[in-house]
Amino acid sequence: MLTFKNFNIADWFSFYRVIAAPFLILFLWLDERQLFAWFLFISYSTDAIDGYLARKLKITSPRGSQLDSFGDQITLVIGLIGLLIFENEFIRKNIIIIGVSFIPYIIQMIIAYYKYGKATAFHTYLAKLSAIIQSAFILYSLFFYPNYTLFYIMIVFGVLETLEEITLIFMYDNWASDVKGIYWAFRDKRRLKKHVK
Repeated sequence: MLTFKNFNIADWFSFYRVIAAPFLILFLWLDERQLFAWFLFISYSTDAIDGYLARKLKITSPRGSQLDSFGDQITLVIGLIGLLIFENEFIRKNIIIIGVSFIPYIIQMIIAYYKYGKATAFHTYLAKLSAIIQSAFILYSLFFYPNYTLFYIMIVFGVLETLEEITLIFMYDNWASDVKGIYWAFRDKRRLKKHVK
């Protein structure tokens, strides 16, 4: 049975993002843009901290990777809802490009759940970079105004990262966590073949 004692310090930072979600929704409901932006900033910061701690203290685990991914997804969705509410005109102007860029993500989620029964947690370098760009765009938009250069960069990296995740799903028969990217996946597979021989 899983208890709170089983969680390590990195897990607790990931868990914070899950706990913070209802409060972020409350700030949206109360139309508190600045409070929402600051608490969202804290949530994004915990994403950087939990990954650093897990690697530094060598406490990475499949459960931790899954919890991290779950916290990331919730925070991203709430951040996007915040943009929809506070920057509605910008979203309406760019709804087509946003919708089209989400199609690969939806496909990736469907394939992952069909194949593994749960979301992926590859945490590739490209995924981390994409998450940083997404966070920067959303926070910049909430604190100041939407920046189109950052917006287009976010869209490009988001689509590239999702296509990489789809490729990795087809490369791994079983659910895997903390895969650095396609290059490293190919290298690991080559190494495995040499050991089998």
